Amino acid sequence: MSGPPFSELKGLSVVVTGGAGFIGSHLVDRLIEEEVGRITVIDSMWLGRRENLADAMARRPDLVLEVLDASRPVALRNAIRRARPDVAFALATVPLLASHERPRWSTEMILKLTTVLVDLARTGDLGRLVHCSSSEVYGSAVHVPMTEDHPLLPETPYAAAKAAADLIVRSYWETFDIDATIVRPFNTYGPRQNDRRYAGLIPVTLRRIQRGDPPIVYGDGEQTRDFTHVSDTVDGLVRAAVAPASRRMVINVASGREVSVNSLVAMLLQLSGSDLVPIRMPERIADVRRHLADITVARETIAFASRVDLAQGLGETVRWYLDGGGPCP
Repeated sequence: MSGPPFSELKGLSVVVTGGAGFIGSHLVDRLIEEEVGRITVIDSMWLGRRENLADAMARRPDLVLEVLDASRPVALRNAIRRARPDVAFALATVPLLASHERPRWSTEMILKLTTVLVDLARTGDLGRLVHCSSSEVYGSAVHVPMTEDHPLLPETPYAAAKAAADLIVRSYWETFDIDATIVRPFNTYGPRQNDRRYAGLIPVTLRRIQRGDPPIVYGDGEQTRDFTHVSDTVDGLVRAAVAPASRRMVINVASGREVSVNSLVAMLLQLSGSDLVPIRMPERIADVRRHLADITVARETIAFASRVDLAQGLGETVRWYLDGGGPCP
């Protein structure tokens, strides 16, 4: 499901922070297809998994895995100087739900993960920086589709920290002229998405179905999301890294299609062959009501187009989880 190869990445040294996680490991797979020269994954392994990189490491035995906390300046600086990256993808983060339990820690971590990396860009220790943000920075839609100029109205400490991180990146490209791009993915899903602590809607629902437990729908279930297959998110990140026009840009990466939670859960039940009936729970605090991305900037700047429709992507995802969550096909 990957996009076309880009000769601009061939032979380059690339770093991926958070590279053993969900999106990060799929990005590593794509970078191997791009025939990059050196791949360094930096991950604390808090939510990352070595098995997410099993196929990548078999294909590229020279892949370097640095197990360290990317928020620690000295440790990250030393790893970056060993890797000497032409391109760095900043995907290390703290999940949204963690900010409900540990708001101060989550906020501080997200800001540290950003400031340490942009400062290394400032000092010339890395080349191009692709910073992975989140659609959560927008909060609930004030207008749809949501453009990159949509007001930043974060509703959780996670979202507020991600919005602040975006502003830090922008301040560094304005003040120090670092070569950076901000990519804002919307609701990425697919194989390998974390199904443990702080898991998102799709893996939680599939694991409940697998156990024979009815899915949970919070509130009326009419809240909407713009679900984007992980291969499309990765394609957007790679395109942002190679397109000269994306420098100093903020770019939404999404499907540009809206689906309600009720509809999504119904699709998951159907694809799983389950007759379970969802149960209703009170609305969750700070749960955004509506998300639908405008991807005009992505289309015009990096020639991005979502290639995986929801039914196709969910079918692949359901098979992966219900087959035991093994290596991604």
